[in-house]
Amino acid sequence: MPEYVVEFGKDGGPVEPDGRLDAAAFHRNHKPIWTVLEAFLEGKSGDVLETGSGTGQHVVHFAARSPEITWWPSDFNEGHLNSIAAWRAHAQLANIRPPLRIDLSDPAWCPEMHDGRGPGALVAVFCANVIHIAPWRVAEGLIAGAGRYLRPDGKLFLYGPFKRDGKHTAPSNAAFDASLRSNNPEWGVRDLGEVRQLAESNGLRLAEIVELPANNLVVAFGRR
Repeated sequence: MPEYVVEFGKDGGPVEPDGRLDAAAFHRNHKPIWTVLEAFLEGKSGDVLETGSGTGQHVVHFAARSPEITWWPSDFNEGHLNSIAAWRAHAQLANIRPPLRIDLSDPAWCPEMHDGRGPGALVAVFCANVIHIAPWRVAEGLIAGAGRYLRPDGKLFLYGPFKRDGKHTAPSNAAFDASLRSNNPEWGVRDLGEVRQLAESNGLRLAEIVELPANNLVVAFGRR
């Protein structure tokens, strides 16, 4: 099951009376991430699922800028799910669905993906800052699910720090990796080559790598 280095709402950050949580990282990264997603989603319609939505701020920002896309936020943590629901209620956007409770370590994700209550074949799956703060089996389930649920022209977008060719791209990432592994030996900054190999075993190919601020990447995978 996914675990978190810091659970939003228990990190000393602000909590609104309605339960909305605020993540400092959102304010730093939402604009550059949206630049990448917007280039892919422009002119498209359909369902996009965000895994590990955290506070829910990203999905609100993205949905406000893409009314033709139906956004499905999700998380496993109960406090996060409550915050996502509160942000959805606050935003009053018709194209955000209620959050799904998804355990990414399960390749099937959740019952709603199969019983008609969830999205159809997905235009995209977006996942930010998850696979390095969770056991490897979460990456396995995430990518297996994307391989199963993406439509033929769909893409999986992963955001966060990555090693390349087994090496860190910045001293700050190396320090972050050491901190993660000291907290939990199953966590850690993932090597892009290993993630790519995992994607290929699930019918996905590396489509794009975009360098973003703070030594983070958006890595996109599409169907082979």
